[in-house]
Amino acid sequence: MKIELYEGERIDDLQRNGYRIIQSRDGFCFGMDAVLLSGFARVREREHVLDLGTGTGIIPILLEAKTPGEHFTGLEIQKKSADMARRSVELNELSDRISIVEGDIKEAVSMFGRASFDVVTSNPPYMTGNHGLVNPELPKAIARHEVLCTLEDVIGQASGLLRENGRFYMVHRPFRLAEIMTMMVKYHLEPKRMKLVYPYIDKEPNMVLIEGLKGGKSRITVEKPLIVYKEPGVYTDEIYDVYGY
Repeated sequence: MKIELYEGERIDDLQRNGYRIIQSRDGFCFGMDAVLLSGFARVREREHVLDLGTGTGIIPILLEAKTPGEHFTGLEIQKKSADMARRSVELNELSDRISIVEGDIKEAVSMFGRASFDVVTSNPPYMTGNHGLVNPELPKAIARHEVLCTLEDVIGQASGLLRENGRFYMVHRPFRLAEIMTMMVKYHLEPKRMKLVYPYIDKEPNMVLIEGLKGGKSRITVEKPLIVYKEPGVYTDEIYDVYGY
């Protein structure tokens, strides 16, 4: 299918089902965190999934490729990103399986209704206003810093959107793990699985993948760590499996 590309845009191969994605050379492009989240999340047959802050739609597209879920929705507040996501869905002829909605995470429950999804995913902004420099280019700043939504907004809305025993999957930074756990328990998303991601075996972790169960009982499984690189430029076998190479 021929899709119009705008100035500064390119099409990248996702190495899954022949799927491709439109990205902007000057905008915020998806990273390994989104791909790892798509490998960590579990979606079953007939389940409906919502991705909060979907950007250019990478997580719904990868989850459609990797899981037997019935329908996938991406919510994105930035008009340009949402438009790229929609065109990527059309490019892959997935309009019957993936919907892209432009809107604010803070209003997600009022937009979609309570208890309307089986699974909610999110790769939210990691940095608070006090961490790191806010990118002067607003689209990138919105993706990386809590400019338009906070961690509590994401977790609170996810809880409202999930059916009882629904699952929440998020990728974040380990330095905010205590806050993440506290917030998830506050909103009745009991942490059930956690995996730390290390760039190298001898380095500190730089990502955490976490699953919460709506209304679940207190018990968490800490999975074996994921190491990204064997050596500079060489992924471990597990990373190749996640990417589908």
